[in-house]
Amino acid sequence: MFGSRTKTTLPAPDQALAGRSEPWFELGDHTVLGTPIVATPGEGDVPAHLEVAVFGLGCFWGAEEIYWAKEGVWSTSVGYAGGYTPNPSYEEVCSGRTGHTEAVRIVFDPSVIGFADLVKAFFEVHDPTQGMQQGNDVGTQYRSAIYFTTPEQEATAKELTEVYGAELRQRRLGDITTEIRPSTEYFYAEPAHQQYLAKNPFGYRCHANTGVRFPATA
Repeated sequence: MFGSRTKTTLPAPDQALAGRSEPWFELGDHTVLGTPIVATPGEGDVPAHLEVAVFGLGCFWGAEEIYWAKEGVWSTSVGYAGGYTPNPSYEEVCSGRTGHTEAVRIVFDPSVIGFADLVKAFFEVHDPTQGMQQGNDVGTQYRSAIYFTTPEQEATAKELTEVYGAELRQRRLGDITTEIRPSTEYFYAEPAHQQYLAKNPFGYRCHANTGVRFPATA
């Protein structure tokens, strides 16, 4: 997270790094939850009724820690989303030449915690008005994003963005810059980044936020 490049303009697809055809590492079980990190609902031992949500909210270390602690979250991982380069490395993403943002992928039980609850937490724990930045972390890999995986998630994300955006505008805190679009291929980050703060409790956390709670009536 430290020494981030000040790359604030996304590359065009033909300018992105080439990447690689396959990942060069394997991931095991979640350090905290004990479930598989690589988890697709309905595949292997992953219950079919679970759903997937993908958010970008700055440094993915702190973002993952927030979500793995929530009841109803079955597994989490950190990775790279919204970009062009296949199977990028962390260093490549930090160069600003892959188009990716640091992301957290959440596998959750919708009967226990709804997607709307995840979105509300998303808005409360980071600052969605900062564009290509979160706090002191500057670059395209720190942009705010919601990558929806179902039409229902899309509708919920857009509705709640409007509600929270109105609250921020009323307080003159700026416009929401969150990128909302369909989830494309998500690439898992290297093992050292997975559940980083469980392995390094005194590690870096970026919790830039507006201090505004989500409106209770929403």
